[in-house]
Amino acid sequence: MEEEKNIEQDTASFDNRIPLEDLKNAVEAIKAELRKVIIGQDQFVELLIVALLADGHVLIEGVPGIAKTVTAKLFAKVLQTDFSRIQFTPDLMPSDVLGTSILNMKSSEFEFKKGPIFSNIVLIDEINRAPAKTQAALFETMEERQATIDGHTYNFAAPFMVLATQNPIEQEGTYALPEAQLDRFIFKIKVGYPSLEDEIKIIASHHERKGEKPQTRIDAILDTTALEDYKQKTQAVLVEEKIISYIAQLVSKTRNHPHLYLGGSPRASIAILNTAKAFAAINGRDFVIPEDVKKALNPVLNHRIILTPEREMEGMTTENVIEMIVQSVEVPR
Repeated sequence: MEEEKNIEQDTASFDNRIPLEDLKNAVEAIKAELRKVIIGQDQFVELLIVALLADGHVLIEGVPGIAKTVTAKLFAKVLQTDFSRIQFTPDLMPSDVLGTSILNMKSSEFEFKKGPIFSNIVLIDEINRAPAKTQAALFETMEERQATIDGHTYNFAAPFMVLATQNPIEQEGTYALPEAQLDRFIFKIKVGYPSLEDEIKIIASHHERKGEKPQTRIDAILDTTALEDYKQKTQAVLVEEKIISYIAQLVSKTRNHPHLYLGGSPRASIAILNTAKAFAAINGRDFVIPEDVKKALNPVLNHRIILTPEREMEGMTTENVIEMIVQSVEVPR
């Protein structure tokens, strides 16, 4: 009995190595605030918060009309940061995103006018409607948080997060995103239709608002200073060597799996690590457990791995293959 008491005391002191109570409370407050308007999308919202703490960008995929854009806009509003929105179209040019140099008639010198990408939270609506040239303009900004224009490098202020929505590829007038760009998104979140019960609540909520815009019901919860503090705490979450080995084994299996044409890169492994840390942090733990890693796998890998044509024709999904891989790798104890 005395031994069990000592173990509990040791565990309690270990749990408190990093103070995560404020972070956990802030996450719950953000979820509660968004539930005022967003109904039945709890997992979607949680993944957005996790991506924010893991310092990643998010690709949101789903058919039109299921509140992808609204959720992204309201998520940006709960953060006291700058926000901009870019509507991607087939005729959009890179300068429309990054900005352009304009001649100042008074000084007879060119001045750089920053584009909408220079913000904290950037919502790119229908990202797969723009051609490859405009997609390429995002490569440097998303990976290095900077833009090089006319030989000058402009750094972005922290935080910098891209939330991009896309319609499924089979929709008319869309382009497939390059694999190199997909790899720069920490998650691809697939948003489906709501359940019947949730849809009834959505309709009732819309009726009750009587034309009031959803943004008016949402208040800012988190400022930049607190967010940067929470990010640092998330990075400090303990990860044992056996967990790191577990992540490496899972990703390595994707590279030689018979059902996959393309596996995950080391960037995918790092994304799983950062995501698992964030899952641990929002649950008030300062150490990663295997369940955190498992929760990270689908959103991190589903846009990075490609099925072989044969398996795709059979109706197999990337989620099916990820589950096979999870079952084939021994869980660390």
